[in-house]
Amino acid sequence: MRRVAAAVSVLALTIAGCADREGDSRSASAADSGFPLTVTTPDGGKLTLESKPERIVSLSPTATEMLYAVGAGDQVVAVDDQSNYPKDAPRTKLSGLTPSPDKISDYAPDLVVVDNDVDNLSATLDKIGTKTLILPAAKTLDDAYAQFELVGKVTGHPDEGKDLADRTKREIEKIVADAPKPADPLTYYHELDQTYYTVTSETFIGQVYALFGLRNIADGDDPSAHGGYPQLSAEKIIEADPDLIFLADTICCGQSPETVRKRPGWDTLTAVRNGHIIALDDDIASRWSPRIVDLVRTIADAVEKVEGAG
Repeated sequence: MRRVAAAVSVLALTIAGCADREGDSRSASAADSGFPLTVTTPDGGKLTLESKPERIVSLSPTATEMLYAVGAGDQVVAVDDQSNYPKDAPRTKLSGLTPSPDKISDYAPDLVVVDNDVDNLSATLDKIGTKTLILPAAKTLDDAYAQFELVGKVTGHPDEGKDLADRTKREIEKIVADAPKPADPLTYYHELDQTYYTVTSETFIGQVYALFGLRNIADGDDPSAHGGYPQLSAEKIIEADPDLIFLADTICCGQSPETVRKRPGWDTLTAVRNGHIIALDDDIASRWSPRIVDLVRTIADAVEKVEGAG
């Protein structure tokens, strides 16, 4: 009888020990994941997530790229109609411009990522228990790096987010350091569409060009005018005679070096005569995603081509 009692006691202790180890394992797992988590958002607000989000809806093409770049692609259940990269993202008819809370809720998300809080979307979703992360357009490269890290944290991939930010920064710094340094600053015109809307040095894209010491013909007396997105006239562009022309309207508007050369009076421009018209991917040139490295490399190649020709 004593043997039976002893055996029962040993078994009870063993089970208790296993339960304690399982409990410790679960606690360690929860601690390792970093949740519950409270982060400061780009607008200075606070976002608290009780657990790692497993069903994410992205209504921002840039955010979609970030989510996949930090390794959270498997958690994404739906993206908006403009999210075209990566190609295997679950693209839907959801709109980031006119978001519908009802249609978003159909995907039962525990986190929605947007670049603008249209019609107080975050407050509406909060009422049904869905958290919203707002990632506004980056104003500087440092803003973009910070968002890479933030996306990594809120999705349970903090190390990947930090690595992405550090790696992107290093790649850009190396490209810029290796690029030629013209004795006289080269001038450029960045075209958003064929009606001559452009950017100034005050914008995120303008600051990328500034890394190479390029001078923007759209800056004028006040680079912040029109929010940094003025519309120039053909006469103004011809008068400025830029060394480089970058076309960020190849996809949206069908522009190309050939169409530019056919514009009245543009055949006299230095950039046109020397073949320094660069066709960009509209998406890469308009997003603050990790693919900004591709834009930086394209600009570096353009500067090197001008210097090599000189």
